[in-house]
Amino acid sequence: MKKTKSPRSRTAEFDAIIIGGGIAGLSAAIYLGRAERRTLVIDSGHSMAKWEPEVQNYLGFPKGISGEDLLKFGRQQSTHYGVSFADDEIKSVRRRAAGFTLRGGRKSYLTNRLLIATGIFHLPPEIPDVKECLGHSMFFCKDCDGYRVRGKRIAICGANNEAVEYALGMLSYSACVVIATNASKPRWSRKHAKWLREYEIPVHVEKITGVDHRGCQVCGLRLKGGTKVRIDCIFTTRGDVFHTGLAESLGARLDEDGQIEVDHCMRTNVPRLYSAGCVTPANCQMIIAAGQGAAAAQAINRDLFEESLRTHSLRRLREVQREHKRTEPKEI
Repeated sequence: MKKTKSPRSRTAEFDAIIIGGGIAGLSAAIYLGRAERRTLVIDSGHSMAKWEPEVQNYLGFPKGISGEDLLKFGRQQSTHYGVSFADDEIKSVRRRAAGFTLRGGRKSYLTNRLLIATGIFHLPPEIPDVKECLGHSMFFCKDCDGYRVRGKRIAICGANNEAVEYALGMLSYSACVVIATNASKPRWSRKHAKWLREYEIPVHVEKITGVDHRGCQVCGLRLKGGTKVRIDCIFTTRGDVFHTGLAESLGARLDEDGQIEVDHCMRTNVPRLYSAGCVTPANCQMIIAAGQGAAAAQAINRDLFEESLRTHSLRRLREVQREHKRTEPKEI
């Protein structure tokens, strides 16, 4: 006899699924939960926010807050509003008439609307002995961390135009700024080379053989040939990897830098598909990611509402309300 699935074994369907439990995804989840939407966040646990031991520029935390705590509090806040979570990694997504089917490592999921908030991965420098310093004296973003290195000796690791611009930008914070190319041939333009000469920025082209540090604090760079450069912090400009594979598989357009193109409401060119956070062309800041997540959630909620009018599903809800609940206030 052929077995039939019980109702409990059927794949649950959600109004919205968010892939990514970082700042953008959690911000969107809070808004969708408060909008009474059946919302699921699928999180593989790889948010870059975990790399930040102290976030100093997030509104409302004058003494700073760790990225871990921001994620923890965001998850608690989302859960408070009825949002569900799945610790899973989505392997593939395909479109269907009413939305999307997602296949994860553990199970499959159905959703009407899908938000991609998978973020990016900052490529660490190819330097030995530096991992312990990440977020403490080795950084990726001058906008986030330039202020905390005021007056310190700063090394910019890179060999491209961005490295030069980082070095020039750091002059606002410190008089002692150097570039270390780590044996990579400089790829900066003639204009950028001219700026290096004009502003007298030292450039070390030798391979970096190691980093001296005490605990999490960088003390110096060791260069091939025996030279040591005394520094207090490192900024790296090696590049980023954008996690766009799922969006690309659905036909989402990317810009020339490999980021998911969205409109002002975080909609992609694929119907019912949205994206928010650092995987889009926005400046990769936590507070901007949170704002994008909120904007995406508002667009999703509005689009679901308009769909409910077109399909008359809101009318069916109203019929249930009129049958089982008081729909008019009592007269006094």
